[in-house]
Amino acid sequence: MVVFFLSKLLPLLILPLGLSLLLLFSRIFFRWRWAVPSAFSLLWFFSLGVVSNGLTRLIESPWERQSALKAPQADAIVVLSGGRIFKRGKSQETEWNDPDRFFAGVKLFKAKKAPRLLFTGESRGGGSTSGELYIKEAIELGIPSRAMSTTSMVRNTADEAKKIRVMLDRQTSHLRQHQILLVTSASHMKRAKHVFESNGLKVFPFPADFNAKPGSFLDGFKWSNPYHWMPSATNLHHSSKALREVLARIAYRTW
Repeated sequence: MVVFFLSKLLPLLILPLGLSLLLLFSRIFFRWRWAVPSAFSLLWFFSLGVVSNGLTRLIESPWERQSALKAPQADAIVVLSGGRIFKRGKSQETEWNDPDRFFAGVKLFKAKKAPRLLFTGESRGGGSTSGELYIKEAIELGIPSRAMSTTSMVRNTADEAKKIRVMLDRQTSHLRQHQILLVTSASHMKRAKHVFESNGLKVFPFPADFNAKPGSFLDGFKWSNPYHWMPSATNLHHSSKALREVLARIAYRTW
């Protein structure tokens, strides 16, 4: 539990916002004059649209959007958790946050690319996991419940890979290597693919949830548009998300 907590907390201190706050505190306690302009420059730089798009493009490379009809056949479609949140209030009704992974998995199943649709169970509060919510939604879209399963609660990608491997060992033949269509965000795919392959699975990537604008590294921007050179909270969020993925790849040794 402590290791898991630290793995989530420590990266926050070296991402742009956390590092900027540390610089500001250093100005207060150590009187470093350069700390304030450094903090300002750091926040401004990673809040630019050109920087945000470039970093996002970097971590989403080399993946591109695919058609479900052109995907290969596999033993199972594996959709990694995320994408549903609870509404506030007593009703505990749920709403979509980022549904791209879920709908990509449904499309693959309806295209008959695998006989099984498996979800992982990230905790979503209220006693339910995202996998259980996915199954309920998929049933409403016409997917038979007997074709779907979800893992118990997972905490990270390594946990997801281990539990999916156990699930496949129970459900399918052990005579050959399990083949899966892995559905996750494009930014997360490289790391997820490595982790699942390390657990003995043959992975066919099916990335979803792209955030970078299409084209080359900095394509999609009009350089004359001053908005792309002004700081934006949205751009800072995407830059931080990309940098966090870079840190995770270093930790998983998947760069």
